[in-house]
Formats: sequence, C-alpha cells, structure tokens
Amino acid sequence: MVAVKHKVTGVVLATLDVDSLAGADLREMNLSGADLAGADLSGCRLDNSDLTDADLHAAKLDGASLVGAHLDRADLRDASLIGARFTGLHQQALTSLEHADLRGADLTRADLRQVLMNESDLRGATLTRADLQGTLFCESDLGGIVAHHALFIGASMRNANLRGADLCDSHLNDANLVGADLSEANLGSLRPDGFTVINRANLQGAVLRGANLHNIQGEHVNFRHADLTGSDLSAGVIGGSNMRSADVTDVDFAGVELATVEMQFANFSKARNADIPIYKTNLR
Repeated sequence: MVAVKHKVTGVVLATLDVDSLAGADLREMNLSGADLAGADLSGCRLDNSDLTDADLHAAKLDGASLVGAHLDRADLRDASLIGARFTGLHQQALTSLEHADLRGADLTRADLRQVLMNESDLRGATLTRADLQGTLFCESDLGGIVAHHALFIGASMRNANLRGADLCDSHLNDANLVGADLSEANLGSLRPDGFTVINRANLQGAVLRGANLHNIQGEHVNFRHADLTGSDLSAGVIGGSNMRSADVTDVDFAGVELATVEMQFANFSKARNADIPIYKTNLR
C-alpha cells in the first residue's frame, strides 16, 4: 500500500494498493498539494488529475502521461520528465502548468503541445527535441534553457525572458515573441551548415542584444522596433522581413541580402558589413 499525503497538513489524499507509484494509475484523482517530492512516478498515468500546488521537486516522471492534468503552481524543480506526455488526441481540456516552477527540469522529448505555461519559471530547464507547438509561455522565464532541435512552431512567448537561451537548430516559425528578451540567446546551429528557423516569427519590440543569429532562416520576420545591438546576423536569410525603426547598431550583416527587407528609419549607418541597395531611402 502507498499513501499520498498533503505536503503541509499530512492528510492522506489517496491510498493505492500498489508497491510503487511507478506505472501506477492515478487518473482523475484529486492530489492538490500532494507531497510527491523525489517520488518515482515514471510511466505513471496522471491524466486529468489535479496536482495544483503539488510538490514534485526532483520527482521522476519519465514517460508519464499528464494529459489534461492541472499542475498550476506545482513545484517541479529538477524533476525528470523525459518523454512525458502532456497532450493527447482527444483530451477535453488543455493541460495547465501556469505559474509552475520547472527550474532545472529535464523535459527532453516531452510532448507539450498547446500546454498553458504562462508565467511559469523554466530557468535552466532542458527542452531538447521537445514538441512545444502552440504552447503558451506568455511572461514566462525561460532564461538559460537548452532547447536543441525543439519545435516552438506557433508558440506564444510574448514578453518572456529568454536571456542566454540555447535554441540551436530549433523551429520557431510563426512564434509570437513580441517584447521578449533574447539577449545573448543562441539561435545558431550545432553544425557548420545547420540553422535555426524563425520564418514569420513576430519579434516586434524584442531585445536581441548580442544574440547569435548566424545563418538564421528568417523570412518575413517582424523585427520592427527590435533591439538587435551587437547581434550576429551573418549569412542569414531574412528576405521580406520588417526591420523598420530597429536598432541595428554593430549588427553583423555579412552575406545578408537586404533587397526585400524593410529598413526605413533603422540606423544602418551603425551596422557592420551591410550591403545596402542604392534605392533604399529613409535610413538613419
């Protein structure tokens, strides 16, 4: 028998006739505020369960199913969630991790499509090869995350902190990054001929100071009013993008075709290696 208790009161929330919680069926259970710190929940089924305010610090949830679960304000610091599944084919409600603490968590290969993660804390988390299509990270803290080959297609990271994030070889097509801070972020590649993709991403007003955007594939991106000071855009493909009123001080544009880029009122006189077409007007 295994008893799951409340982290503060010690009240028993659930009693299960099992030897271990690994692989256990905990679907549709009320485990709000549960003390599951350090627990082995690998392969566990927690679909549609209420884990609001639960303590899952350093818990092992590899391969667990959390489709439709409520994990708002849950403590998932340093938890292992490798291959965990938060999204299902026929789920009736979105999985919620809003205001959750996921600092240092390992979400490698996790399925987090369309999960609600607004105002969550993922500093230092690993999201390599995770599927984050349509996920909501508005005002979340993703500083220093490692997310190689991750899918952020259509994700919303409006006003999110991504300072120092390692996004090598990831896909951010159609991502909403309005007002986000990507200072010193790495949007390069782990391979000499590789690239990160940001086609049609919205980076209006975003901060990309010192970011690595070498060889970026970013057609029709909105960089309007963005701060790109000191970033590396060399060899990038940014055709059709909007850089109107952007700060491009000390940006390296070596090898970048600017013919179809909207450049009005951007300070290209302070950029480096920018081959500006003679017909471009209203440049600062």
